[in-house]
Amino acid sequence: MSISVGDTIPDVTLVKASPEGPQQVQARDYFAGKKVALFSVPGAFTPTCSAKHLPGFVDKAEELKAKGIDEIVGTAVNDAFVMQAWNENAGSSDITMLADGNAEFAKAVGLTMDGSGYGMGTRGQRFSMLVEDGKVTQLNVEDPGDYKVSSAEHMLGQL
Repeated sequence: MSISVGDTIPDVTLVKASPEGPQQVQARDYFAGKKVALFSVPGAFTPTCSAKHLPGFVDKAEELKAKGIDEIVGTAVNDAFVMQAWNENAGSSDITMLADGNAEFAKAVGLTMDGSGYGMGTRGQRFSMLVEDGKVTQLNVEDPGDYKVSSAEHMLGQL
């Protein structure tokens, strides 16, 4: 069963790249006290993720923040080094990348997919959510192969 609107973010460990190296963060603590636009992609540097999903949040970052978003967070089942490199390559300082290297977050929110047919193993589905003080207030899960409701544009319409 997947996470729903009104649920609290699960208390799992994510990893954030920093100048000092990878730093573990507890999701429940990290999302407390702020309004976060979170998006999840199946993988950094994958086609739709790099061509549309991340660039959409980069392009709309100022508009999202003008509507009250404190932080924009991207996550994927990749390690912190890959997430940092992806953000440096195609993202911006407006996006915080939180690595879900062991798929703990994706599993805890019940939004995994099987990418083993492509050599990718368990991955997170494509989705976005609005998290306010640790609670999910909007949840947008894509149908397999789609890119519509998890976009920055769609989220802007929800704010």
